[in-house]
Amino acid sequence: MNDPTPAGVVAPTPIRIFDTTLRDGEQSPGCSMTPQQKVVMARALAELGVDVIETGFPASSESDREAARLIARELRAPTLAVLSRCLPADIEASARALEIAANPRLHVFISTSPLHREHKLRMSKAQVLEATAACVAQARRHVDDVEFSTEDGTRTEREFLAEVIGAAIAAGATTINVPDTLGYTTPDEMRALFAFLIETVPGARGVVFSAHCHDDLGLAVANSLAAIEGGARQVECTVNGIGERAGNCAMEELVMALKVRGAWYGADTGIDTRRLVPTSQLLSRLVGMPVQRNKAVVGANAFAHESGIHQHGMLRHRGTYEIMHPEDVGWPDSKMVLGRHSGRAAFSHRLRALGYALEDAQLEQAFAGFKALCERQRVVEDRDLEALMHGDVNGEGFRLASMTVSDRGQRASAQVELSDPDGRRVAESALGDGPVDALFAALSAATDVELTLESYQVHSVGIGADARGEANLSVRCGDTAYEGTGTSRDVIEASALAWLDIANRALRARGKRNEERETREKLAALSH
Repeated sequence: MNDPTPAGVVAPTPIRIFDTTLRDGEQSPGCSMTPQQKVVMARALAELGVDVIETGFPASSESDREAARLIARELRAPTLAVLSRCLPADIEASARALEIAANPRLHVFISTSPLHREHKLRMSKAQVLEATAACVAQARRHVDDVEFSTEDGTRTEREFLAEVIGAAIAAGATTINVPDTLGYTTPDEMRALFAFLIETVPGARGVVFSAHCHDDLGLAVANSLAAIEGGARQVECTVNGIGERAGNCAMEELVMALKVRGAWYGADTGIDTRRLVPTSQLLSRLVGMPVQRNKAVVGANAFAHESGIHQHGMLRHRGTYEIMHPEDVGWPDSKMVLGRHSGRAAFSHRLRALGYALEDAQLEQAFAGFKALCERQRVVEDRDLEALMHGDVNGEGFRLASMTVSDRGQRASAQVELSDPDGRRVAESALGDGPVDALFAALSAATDVELTLESYQVHSVGIGADARGEANLSVRCGDTAYEGTGTSRDVIEASALAWLDIANRALRARGKRNEERETREKLAALSH
């Protein structure tokens, strides 16, 4: 096989990705998964190209034992690891869970910091050393691939940490993991610690050193990158950065940092980066934890541009405001979001893409209408632009005339009175599990529009007497996603206005589809 690296170019150092989404990630409050869900996620991790998948902690529950067995039965290519305390019974339970794995790894750990030794383990340094050697040797009798972790390693005395790691290597450990369990350390400290351990511990050059960083101070990815600079060749991370407390090192961020800044780090992974976004979205669906919009790489806003200055630069050359291509991580494309910060360049560009070629005077008039529309809704979609160009963006949709909401008794009730597009009054009432649920049900009955709520947020805009409530909705109407905003001194009324904003746009889209269908039917009739 030919060397793919051109002559004179140094090949990047391979970094193993050890994914602990199914173990440490699942320990994030509210993120537990069933064994079957873990199998689904494990498949996705294997397709992503993860080197090592940590499937669980068998001694902790029957669910973890079942998940480990199911995944081992199905996935034969990646290394499958399970976690175990340095306790003989834990190690035996882990070994049984790995019996059918094609590439098993037994991952044992013990706390090493003074605080943990005294208050958690109640063990002396000598006892920790003895347990380390005995349990690594026991694990090695079951499998050839043994990883050893020093819990709270970054808060452990350097000399003792080196002594414990030396004992683990002598007992047969093949991977040494030094966790920043509390997310306490800094990149400079992390880099120096790994360099010190690899330089001074006997046998260190013959094993793989690994970093496992938590994000309590927001430094998990930075500390993991620093560990690589110090000599680590494996990083333990999770999809979307989920995990205990503030989470773990986010895999997608680490992988893309190495990819984009490859010349600096001289390292890379075997991850298929095009699958990062689909894998992130799968996990979000499985555990019910949405990804924040401004999350690096996989957040909805990661490649979205609304500022007029940024949009103008992007239209000239995407490199002006993007350091990686959205397609490389699994997004279909960059998003030019039209809103109140957008300028004429992006507005004109989007109109041309929709087939509208305007003279300067027409463009100025349309742009003024666009800016007015931006004062009523945060995001202007293509369907809104088409309505603007056809002059019906301000058409008479449903308008709120009055509303009454009551939350007494077992269920809340709402009564609404609307003015329909023809000026007639429409009144409906409904019950719901809460005032907002009842309100939306009444509005749906009055407008004959079914919206599936995906996100609902309210917050205050302004200070003191000038403060107003703002409601933001994200919904689906059929296969179409919508976002709407409403503002009022009363947050319930603001919610109703946001709902009607979306409903009116959905009705305009429905009307346009009906017109297009009727046109097609007439043309078909004429052709016959």
